[in-house]
Parts: sequence; structure tokens; C-alpha cells
Amino acid sequence: MRIDTASGCLHEARQVESPNCDSRPEDCGIDLVVIHGISLPPGEFGSDDIERLFMNTLDPDAHPFFMEIKDLRVSSHLLIRRDGELVQFVPFHERAWHAGESCFEGRERCNDFSIGIELEGTDEQPYETVQVERLAEVIRALCEAYPGLTPDRVVGHSDVSPGRKTDPGPYFDWGGLRALLAGPGL
Repeated sequence: MRIDTASGCLHEARQVESPNCDSRPEDCGIDLVVIHGISLPPGEFGSDDIERLFMNTLDPDAHPFFMEIKDLRVSSHLLIRRDGELVQFVPFHERAWHAGESCFEGRERCNDFSIGIELEGTDEQPYETVQVERLAEVIRALCEAYPGLTPDRVVGHSDVSPGRKTDPGPYFDWGGLRALLAGPGL
């Protein structure tokens, strides 16, 4: 995988530009990856509703849950779908609105210094093997492109927003991801 650091784009990802981003604070390097889990409607996979949420075009009348989230303005840098497809919403050098109220190692506002990666899934079931493999490939590419980022600086949304968020959930294969990141190539 290859990241163009000038544009902040992952070449292998389909680009869908979300308005829910802004500039990172000056002199704030990227040194954390936050893993999220998302499905829309909850527990359902394969629709374009996640994209619609990140583009602020989700129809609140299309599903009862959508009325609850109709005013959210959120995004993430990247989505990894169940089949391994990569969709990028925000250039990596920009600040995506993914972590919300958050803190890691005493630093608040994790959006300032992190990259947010959504996995299409739920807390109630395992993610697909291809998703974890693609995630490892993306993290490797990010570590090459952004020198402040290392493979041990990958956490869950639940780690930066404990008590508020639970994703990527108990079924996420942290051991498998760590093994892939520890293998040849890094």
C-alpha cells in the first residue's frame, strides 16, 4: 500500500470527500491510530449508509435509528468494509472528527494527533479476517508515511473514550493484528 503524503491519500482506497474535517493544530504530529467499529443500520452490513453519515446525507426517515443520529457531524479517515474494500473520507494529514471527547496518555482531543479507522462491524460479532489483514497493511503504510507513528501506537475507541465507547468491541482480534504487525516488513 502507498500513501501520498502531499495529498494524504491512500492510493488503494476509493476516495469520498467528507466535509466533517478540518486542519490539525500546527506542530501536532500524527502518533496514534484509533480503531472504531460501525454498522448502519446497527447490525447490518453492506449499505452505503456509513458513507451517507460521513457525508451528512443520511436520510433520517430511512430507519428509526437514523433519527437519533441525524444531527451528528462525524467522519473518519478510512473505512474498511467487511469485504476488505477501503474507502477514504479525510486525508490523513487533516483532522477527521472520529474520536469525540477523548484522552490518551494524558493528552486530550485525540482527533488532533490520531488517525481514525472504522471497521464495518459490531461489538457483538467477529470482524472478517480480510479486514484485520487490510488494517495491518494500512497501519504499515501509515508508519512508513508518518515517522511519528509506530505499530505499538494503535488503540481502540474504547481506550481513548472509556465508559463512553466500546468499539471495536470484545470480538476484535487484537492478537491477530499485533502478530501481523510484528511480522516481516516492519
